[in-house]
This record gives sequence, C-alpha cells and structure tokens, in this order.
Amino acid sequence: MRQYQIVERAPTPAEHKKLWEAVGWGPIDTRMTQASLSNHIYAVVAVCEGDVVGMGRIVGDGVMYFYIQEVAVLPQHQGRGLGKTIIEHLLAYIQKRRHHNGVAFAGLYATRGNVRLYERYGFKDHSPFMTGMYRRFE
Repeated sequence: MRQYQIVERAPTPAEHKKLWEAVGWGPIDTRMTQASLSNHIYAVVAVCEGDVVGMGRIVGDGVMYFYIQEVAVLPQHQGRGLGKTIIEHLLAYIQKRRHHNGVAFAGLYATRGNVRLYERYGFKDHSPFMTGMYRRFE
C-alpha cells in the first residue's frame, strides 16, 4: 500500500506544471508560475515515494479573504482521499489564521465533477444572491 505525506510547501514550477497539465487544465508556462507560486499565503503538496503527486494553495489577503486554488492530484493517485486531505489542511490553516474577532471568507472555483467534494466542507452555491465570476486575460 502506498504511503502519502502532506508537506507544507509550494510545488516547484516543474511540479506545478506536471500536476496542472495532468488534470487537464491545459498548457502552462513555468516562467509565469514561478512568480505566482512565490505569492501564495499557504501551500501543501502530497508526496508519494519522493514524488509530488498532489497540491493545493491559498491566495488572498491572509486575514479576511482566502481563495483556495489549484487543488490537483495526479490521475493515477486519485480516489485515495488525497484531495480531501489537501482541502482539510487548507481549511485548517484558514481557521487558524483568520482574525479572531472577525469573519473570514474562503472561496474557490470547483471544476466539473468536484462540486460535491467541496459541498462536504461547507462550500455553497449562493446564487442568485451572489454569483461567482471571473475574467480570463490571454
């Protein structure tokens, strides 16, 4: 049985690229991700036999707004609870880090097929009162 370990660190640009492309998010330029990866609030990687097989990051202001980004697990390691474990680590960090006298907002965009996973952790679709939106610049 394979052993997995969650390590508190960001993936390297090469690890990020491997995971990003393996889950079908398209091609990505490692020069861009180098800068992006250096600006996260918190990140974890899942390691198996010395290789990074999963990742998850938080970006935001680190006090009131936290956005979960790039939760990804290599397809051959999916279905073993790694995604859940990564999310649990990210949420524990938010709970610990949020301002003790205030509210914190955690947001994310779920890829197709993963909505139920995030609903288990209290994430909800708040439409029609609130709508998640984004704009892509290319």
